[in-house]
Amino acid sequence: MSAFRAGFVSFVGRPNVGKSTLTNALVGEKVAITSSKPQTTRRAIRGVVHAPGGQLIVVDTPGIHRPRTLLGQRLNDLVSSTLSDVDIVAMCFPAGDDIGPGDRFINEQLDDYPNAKKVAIITKVDTVPRDRVADQLLVVSQLREWESLVPVSAVNGTQLDVLVQELLALMPESPPLYGEDAVTDETLTERVAELVREAALEGVSDELPHSIAVTIDDMIEREDKDLLEIYANLFVERDSQKGIIIGKGGSRLRDVGVRARAAIEPLVGKPVFLSLRVKVAKEWQRDPKQLGRLGF
Repeated sequence: MSAFRAGFVSFVGRPNVGKSTLTNALVGEKVAITSSKPQTTRRAIRGVVHAPGGQLIVVDTPGIHRPRTLLGQRLNDLVSSTLSDVDIVAMCFPAGDDIGPGDRFINEQLDDYPNAKKVAIITKVDTVPRDRVADQLLVVSQLREWESLVPVSAVNGTQLDVLVQELLALMPESPPLYGEDAVTDETLTERVAELVREAALEGVSDELPHSIAVTIDDMIEREDKDLLEIYANLFVERDSQKGIIIGKGGSRLRDVGVRARAAIEPLVGKPVFLSLRVKVAKEWQRDPKQLGRLGF
């Protein structure tokens, strides 16, 4: 009988290459929020994948980018510290995107982590013809000597089992690192805050996503009825953004509340009362004190 293997793999790549969607598909549950907006992921989120003979701890990181704010720099620093500690760095390349300067920049950064094995994942293979996938595999294979190169689709599950087996084969022999019921090390409060932020990201303009941060003031289990009360704050950087988030007559904020509740209720297993307040924290992405208060 082959030995049990366990270890950490971090997905890296440009913003929006499918890292969070892939993390959720492998874990089998939503542990990382997803959005079409770049820089959606702001923390190193660990998802636990249980497989026969092994356990993968997937660390979903923010996309590596050239930072324009203190927040951006801190996100890059977070990726750097994460990659120093993982067994495998798996770089994601969407099947339909040409390899660009951003990919080459990140590929060069991988040399800074000599202890981690390097794997390439071609994502979103469901979106392009097969010959395009083959072309992408060829181009990516020329970037460096990869331990493994796997094309996948997180959306329809193509080759996810192959990816898990390939990653496990590269992991050290180890007892399980998490209990068999674990899916993430995120706290419930952190997951709820992220689901509120995901709901707020839907349909906002390109400028706004980076400016949104969410904190939870309180979560109260009502004893008199089966209900969880959640009191959350949505922070933006300017008064004009506050108006956009609230919408005409509060319409947009109501939509955010409806979407967030629909995502939170299955997670907590009961009806939710959600109170959302929109607040302005001026230029918080550039202010060390405010970044600290908002958890960065």
